[in-house]
Amino acid sequence: MSQKKYSTKLFYKYYLDWIHIYKDNAVRQVTLDKYYLVQKRLKELAPNLHMNELNRRNYQQILNSYARNHEKTTTLDFHHHLKASLFDAVDDGLLKSDPTRRAIIKGCNPSEKKIKYLNLFDLQKLLRSLDLSSELNWDWFFLLIAKTGLRFAEALALTKEDFDFEKQRIIINKSWNYKEKEGHFQPTKNESSNRSVMIDWQLMQQFQSLIRSKEDDQLIFFDKDQRVYNSTLNQKLATYCEKLDIPIISIHGLRHTHASLLLYEGVSIASVAKRLGHSNTTTTQETYIHIIRELENKDNDKILHHLSQLG
Repeated sequence: MSQKKYSTKLFYKYYLDWIHIYKDNAVRQVTLDKYYLVQKRLKELAPNLHMNELNRRNYQQILNSYARNHEKTTTLDFHHHLKASLFDAVDDGLLKSDPTRRAIIKGCNPSEKKIKYLNLFDLQKLLRSLDLSSELNWDWFFLLIAKTGLRFAEALALTKEDFDFEKQRIIINKSWNYKEKEGHFQPTKNESSNRSVMIDWQLMQQFQSLIRSKEDDQLIFFDKDQRVYNSTLNQKLATYCEKLDIPIISIHGLRHTHASLLLYEGVSIASVAKRLGHSNTTTTQETYIHIIRELENKDNDKILHHLSQLG
Protein backbone atom coordinates (compact mmCIF):
# COMPACT_ATOMS: atom_id res chain seq x y z
CA MET A 1 0.00 0.00 0.00
CA SER A 2 1.54 3.32 -1.08
CA GLN A 3 1.98 6.01 1.55
CA LYS A 4 -0.04 9.20 1.01
CA LYS A 5 2.14 12.10 -0.13
CA TYR A 6 1.35 15.43 1.49
CA SER A 7 2.11 18.89 0.09
CA THR A 8 5.76 19.99 0.12
CA LYS A 9 4.94 23.60 -0.76
CA LEU A 10 6.32 26.29 1.56
CA PHE A 11 3.68 27.28 4.13
CA TYR A 12 3.73 30.99 3.32
CA LYS A 13 3.39 30.23 -0.43
CA TYR A 14 0.46 27.90 0.22
CA TYR A 15 -1.17 30.65 2.29
CA LEU A 16 -0.68 33.19 -0.51
CA ASP A 17 -2.31 30.80 -3.00
CA TRP A 18 -5.17 30.26 -0.55
CA ILE A 19 -5.75 34.02 -0.32
CA HIS A 20 -5.85 34.29 -4.13
CA ILE A 21 -8.36 31.45 -4.41
CA TYR A 22 -10.70 32.18 -1.50
CA LYS A 23 -10.34 35.84 -0.55
CA ASP A 24 -9.49 37.93 -3.65
CA ASN A 25 -12.67 39.71 -4.82
CA ALA A 26 -14.63 37.97 -2.05
CA VAL A 27 -13.97 40.30 0.89
CA ARG A 28 -13.61 44.05 1.30
CA GLN A 29 -10.24 45.58 0.46
CA VAL A 30 -9.50 46.49 4.08
CA THR A 31 -10.09 42.84 5.08
CA LEU A 32 -8.02 41.55 2.17
CA ASP A 33 -5.16 43.83 3.18
CA LYS A 34 -5.12 42.13 6.61
CA TYR A 35 -4.74 38.71 5.00
CA TYR A 36 -1.81 39.93 2.91
CA LEU A 37 -0.23 41.47 6.01
CA VAL A 38 -0.54 38.14 7.83
CA GLN A 39 1.07 36.41 4.83
CA LYS A 40 3.97 38.85 4.93
CA ARG A 41 4.54 38.22 8.65
CA LEU A 42 4.27 34.46 8.11
CA LYS A 43 7.03 34.62 5.50
CA GLU A 44 9.25 36.49 7.99
CA LEU A 45 8.53 34.04 10.83
CA ALA A 46 8.71 30.77 8.88
CA PRO A 47 10.51 31.33 5.56
CA ASN A 48 11.65 27.72 5.18
CA LEU A 49 8.76 25.75 6.66
CA HIS A 50 7.14 23.31 4.21
CA MET A 51 3.56 22.12 4.51
CA ASN A 52 4.56 18.47 5.04
CA GLU A 53 6.73 19.58 8.00
CA LEU A 54 3.93 21.57 9.64
CA ASN A 55 2.74 20.16 12.96
CA ARG A 56 1.32 21.40 16.26
CA ARG A 57 4.77 22.10 17.68
CA ASN A 58 6.18 24.31 14.93
CA TYR A 59 2.82 26.04 14.42
CA GLN A 60 2.86 26.89 18.12
CA GLN A 61 6.42 28.23 17.69
CA ILE A 62 5.16 30.56 14.94
CA LEU A 63 2.46 31.88 17.28
CA ASN A 64 4.94 32.25 20.14
CA SER A 65 7.36 34.23 17.94
CA TYR A 66 4.55 36.53 16.81
CA ALA A 67 3.32 36.94 20.41
CA ARG A 68 6.67 38.34 21.60
CA ASN A 69 5.87 41.71 20.02
CA HIS A 70 2.08 41.67 20.05
CA GLU A 71 -0.70 41.70 22.59
CA LYS A 72 -2.78 38.57 23.13
CA THR A 73 -5.80 39.84 21.18
CA THR A 74 -3.61 40.67 18.16
CA THR A 75 -1.99 37.23 18.33
CA LEU A 76 -5.43 35.63 18.42
CA ASP A 77 -6.42 37.61 15.32
CA PHE A 78 -3.23 36.41 13.56
CA HIS A 79 -4.06 32.81 14.52
CA HIS A 80 -7.63 33.12 13.20
CA HIS A 81 -6.40 34.39 9.83
CA LEU A 82 -4.09 31.38 9.46
CA LYS A 83 -6.40 28.76 10.93
CA ALA A 84 -9.03 28.88 8.15
CA SER A 85 -6.44 28.10 5.48
CA LEU A 86 -5.13 25.11 7.45
CA PHE A 87 -8.62 23.70 7.95
CA ASP A 88 -8.94 23.75 4.17
CA ALA A 89 -5.52 22.12 3.77
CA VAL A 90 -6.64 19.20 5.94
CA ASP A 91 -9.94 18.90 4.03
CA ASP A 92 -8.06 18.94 0.71
CA GLY A 93 -5.66 16.20 1.83
CA LEU A 94 -2.62 18.51 1.84
CA LEU A 95 -2.06 17.98 5.57
CA LYS A 96 -2.45 14.82 7.63
CA SER A 97 -3.89 16.58 10.68
CA ASP A 98 -4.84 20.02 11.93
CA PRO A 99 -1.73 21.74 13.39
CA THR A 100 -3.82 24.49 14.99
CA ARG A 101 -5.60 22.09 17.35
CA ARG A 102 -5.35 23.23 20.99
CA ALA A 103 -3.03 26.10 20.06
CA ILE A 104 -2.06 28.29 23.02
CA ILE A 105 -2.46 32.04 22.47
CA LYS A 106 0.14 34.16 24.26
CA GLY A 107 1.03 37.83 24.05
CA CYS A 108 3.06 40.62 25.60
CA ASN A 109 1.59 42.79 28.34
CA PRO A 110 -1.10 45.10 26.97
CA SER A 111 -0.26 48.77 26.78
CA GLU A 112 -2.16 51.18 28.95
CA LYS A 113 -5.62 51.44 27.44
CA LYS A 114 -6.94 54.85 26.57
CA ILE A 115 -10.46 55.78 27.62
CA LYS A 116 -12.73 54.67 24.78
CA TYR A 117 -15.84 56.65 25.62
CA LEU A 118 -17.20 59.68 27.45
CA ASN A 119 -19.71 59.73 30.28
CA LEU A 120 -23.00 61.57 29.78
CA PHE A 121 -21.79 64.78 31.45
CA ASP A 122 -18.64 65.02 29.31
CA LEU A 123 -20.53 64.18 26.12
CA GLN A 124 -23.05 66.94 26.81
CA LYS A 125 -20.17 69.31 27.46
CA LEU A 126 -18.62 68.38 24.10
CA LEU A 127 -21.86 68.65 22.12
CA ARG A 128 -22.72 72.05 23.62
CA SER A 129 -19.33 73.37 22.47
CA LEU A 130 -19.76 72.35 18.81
CA ASP A 131 -20.14 74.97 16.10
CA LEU A 132 -23.54 73.93 14.77
CA SER A 133 -24.08 76.72 12.27
CA SER A 134 -26.58 76.83 9.41
CA GLU A 135 -23.97 75.26 7.10
CA LEU A 136 -22.89 71.64 7.29
CA ASN A 137 -19.42 71.23 8.78
CA TRP A 138 -17.43 68.52 10.56
CA ASP A 139 -18.95 69.49 13.91
CA TRP A 140 -22.31 68.32 12.56
CA PHE A 141 -20.52 65.10 11.58
CA PHE A 142 -19.36 64.62 15.19
CA LEU A 143 -22.89 65.27 16.49
CA LEU A 144 -24.43 62.78 14.08
CA ILE A 145 -22.05 59.96 15.08
CA ALA A 146 -22.55 60.73 18.78
CA LYS A 147 -26.33 60.43 18.32
CA THR A 148 -26.37 57.41 15.97
CA GLY A 149 -23.25 55.34 16.65
CA LEU A 150 -22.47 55.12 12.93
CA ARG A 151 -19.05 53.93 11.83
CA PHE A 152 -16.75 56.62 10.40
CA ALA A 153 -16.98 55.26 6.84
CA GLU A 154 -20.76 54.88 7.08
CA ALA A 155 -21.24 58.51 8.12
CA LEU A 156 -18.93 59.70 5.32
CA ALA A 157 -21.05 57.83 2.76
CA LEU A 158 -24.33 59.52 3.69
CA THR A 159 -26.31 61.14 0.90
CA LYS A 160 -29.62 63.02 0.96
CA GLU A 161 -31.57 59.94 -0.14
CA ASP A 162 -30.37 58.03 2.95
CA PHE A 163 -32.54 60.25 5.17
CA ASP A 164 -36.11 59.03 5.60
CA PHE A 165 -37.70 62.15 7.08
CA GLU A 166 -41.19 60.66 7.42
CA LYS A 167 -40.08 57.64 9.42
CA GLN A 168 -37.39 59.58 11.28
CA ARG A 169 -34.55 57.24 10.35
CA ILE A 170 -31.29 57.02 8.42
CA ILE A 171 -30.82 54.14 5.96
CA ILE A 172 -27.34 52.59 6.06
CA ASN A 173 -26.60 50.54 2.93
CA LYS A 174 -23.05 51.56 1.94
CA SER A 175 -19.83 53.05 3.27
CA TRP A 176 -17.08 55.28 1.86
CA ASN A 177 -13.61 53.95 1.06
CA TYR A 178 -11.57 56.89 2.34
CA LYS A 179 -8.29 54.95 2.56
CA GLU A 180 -7.61 55.01 -1.16
CA LYS A 181 -6.40 58.09 -3.03
CA GLU A 182 -9.63 58.27 -4.99
CA GLY A 183 -12.45 57.62 -2.54
CA HIS A 184 -15.53 55.71 -3.60
CA PHE A 185 -18.62 53.95 -2.31
CA GLN A 186 -18.23 50.39 -1.11
CA PRO A 187 -20.44 47.80 0.63
CA THR A 188 -20.94 48.02 4.38
CA LYS A 189 -18.72 46.00 6.71
CA ASN A 190 -21.11 43.02 6.76
CA GLU A 191 -24.71 42.15 5.92
CA SER A 192 -25.89 43.16 9.41
CA SER A 193 -24.47 46.63 8.82
CA ASN A 194 -27.25 47.27 6.30
CA ARG A 195 -29.79 48.74 8.68
CA SER A 196 -32.09 51.61 9.63
CA VAL A 197 -31.06 53.86 12.51
CA MET A 198 -33.77 55.87 14.26
CA ILE A 199 -32.89 59.42 15.25
CA ASP A 200 -34.66 62.05 17.33
CA TRP A 201 -37.05 64.50 15.66
CA GLN A 202 -34.87 67.52 16.48
CA LEU A 203 -31.80 66.13 14.70
CA MET A 204 -33.94 65.01 11.78
CA GLN A 205 -35.42 68.50 11.39
CA GLN A 206 -31.96 70.06 11.58
CA PHE A 207 -30.60 67.81 8.83
CA GLN A 208 -33.70 68.27 6.69
CA SER A 209 -32.89 71.97 6.62
CA LEU A 210 -29.13 71.50 6.22
CA ILE A 211 -29.28 69.15 3.21
CA ARG A 212 -32.33 70.63 1.46
CA SER A 213 -30.27 71.99 -1.44
CA LYS A 214 -28.24 68.78 -1.96
CA GLU A 215 -28.83 66.38 -4.83
CA ASP A 216 -30.32 63.02 -3.78
CA ASP A 217 -27.13 61.05 -4.50
CA GLN A 218 -24.70 63.79 -3.39
CA LEU A 219 -22.41 63.25 -0.39
CA ILE A 220 -23.56 65.62 2.31
CA PHE A 221 -20.37 66.25 4.32
CA PHE A 222 -17.75 66.71 1.62
CA ASP A 223 -17.19 66.66 -2.14
CA LYS A 224 -16.47 63.21 -3.62
CA ASP A 225 -13.20 64.49 -5.13
CA GLN A 226 -12.00 65.67 -1.72
CA ARG A 227 -9.63 63.42 0.26
CA VAL A 228 -10.77 62.83 3.84
CA TYR A 229 -8.33 61.63 6.48
CA ASN A 230 -9.50 59.86 9.62
CA SER A 231 -6.41 61.12 11.46
CA THR A 232 -7.16 64.78 10.64
CA LEU A 233 -10.70 64.59 12.02
CA ASN A 234 -9.53 62.63 15.06
CA GLN A 235 -7.03 65.39 15.78
CA LYS A 236 -9.77 68.02 15.43
CA LEU A 237 -11.91 66.13 17.94
CA ALA A 238 -8.93 65.66 20.27
CA THR A 239 -8.32 69.42 20.23
CA TYR A 240 -11.92 70.02 21.30
CA CYS A 241 -11.57 67.51 24.15
CA GLU A 242 -8.33 69.12 25.36
CA LYS A 243 -9.90 72.60 25.44
CA LEU A 244 -12.85 71.28 27.44
CA ASP A 245 -10.59 69.29 29.79
CA ILE A 246 -12.43 66.04 29.14
CA PRO A 247 -10.93 62.62 28.20
CA ILE A 248 -9.52 62.61 24.67
CA ILE A 249 -11.42 60.19 22.46
CA SER A 250 -11.42 59.38 18.75
CA ILE A 251 -14.35 59.50 16.34
CA HIS A 252 -14.70 55.76 16.90
CA GLY A 253 -14.86 56.71 20.58
CA LEU A 254 -18.05 58.66 19.83
CA ARG A 255 -19.53 55.39 18.56
CA HIS A 256 -18.42 53.66 21.78
CA THR A 257 -19.90 56.52 23.79
CA HIS A 258 -23.24 56.17 22.02
CA ALA A 259 -23.42 52.43 22.68
CA SER A 260 -22.22 52.74 26.28
CA LEU A 261 -24.83 55.33 27.22
CA LEU A 262 -27.60 53.21 25.66
CA LEU A 263 -26.50 50.21 27.74
CA TYR A 264 -26.42 52.34 30.90
CA GLU A 265 -29.97 53.46 30.07
CA GLY A 266 -31.08 49.84 30.09
CA VAL A 267 -31.37 49.29 26.33
CA SER A 268 -30.95 45.57 25.59
CA ILE A 269 -27.70 44.19 24.16
CA ALA A 270 -29.66 42.84 21.17
CA SER A 271 -31.04 46.30 20.34
CA VAL A 272 -27.64 47.96 20.73
CA ALA A 273 -26.02 45.32 18.52
CA LYS A 274 -28.64 45.89 15.82
CA ARG A 275 -28.24 49.67 16.00
CA LEU A 276 -24.43 49.40 15.71
CA GLY A 277 -24.64 46.94 12.82
CA HIS A 278 -22.86 44.14 14.66
CA SER A 279 -23.24 40.72 13.04
CA ASN A 280 -24.09 39.16 16.41
CA THR A 281 -24.52 40.09 20.06
CA THR A 282 -21.25 38.35 20.95
CA THR A 283 -19.30 41.22 19.35
CA THR A 284 -21.28 43.72 21.41
CA GLN A 285 -20.84 41.73 24.62
CA GLU A 286 -17.07 41.41 24.12
CA THR A 287 -16.65 45.11 23.31
CA TYR A 288 -18.72 46.36 26.25
CA ILE A 289 -18.06 43.59 28.78
CA HIS A 290 -16.92 46.11 31.42
CA ILE A 291 -20.26 47.92 31.27
CA ILE A 292 -22.28 44.70 31.17
CA ARG A 293 -20.52 43.44 34.31
CA GLU A 294 -21.16 46.74 36.06
CA LEU A 295 -24.86 46.57 35.14
CA GLU A 296 -25.03 42.92 36.27
CA ASN A 297 -23.71 43.96 39.68
CA LYS A 298 -26.42 46.63 39.90
CA ASP A 299 -29.02 44.05 38.85
CA ASN A 300 -27.79 41.69 41.57
CA ASP A 301 -28.30 44.46 44.14
CA LYS A 302 -31.86 44.98 42.83
CA ILE A 303 -32.54 41.22 42.96
CA LEU A 304 -31.31 40.93 46.55
CA HIS A 305 -33.34 44.00 47.56
CA HIS A 306 -36.44 42.51 45.93
CA LEU A 307 -35.93 39.13 47.63
CA SER A 308 -35.51 40.79 51.01
CA GLN A 309 -38.90 42.48 50.57
CA LEU A 310 -40.68 39.15 50.10
CA GLY A 311 -40.43 38.38 53.78
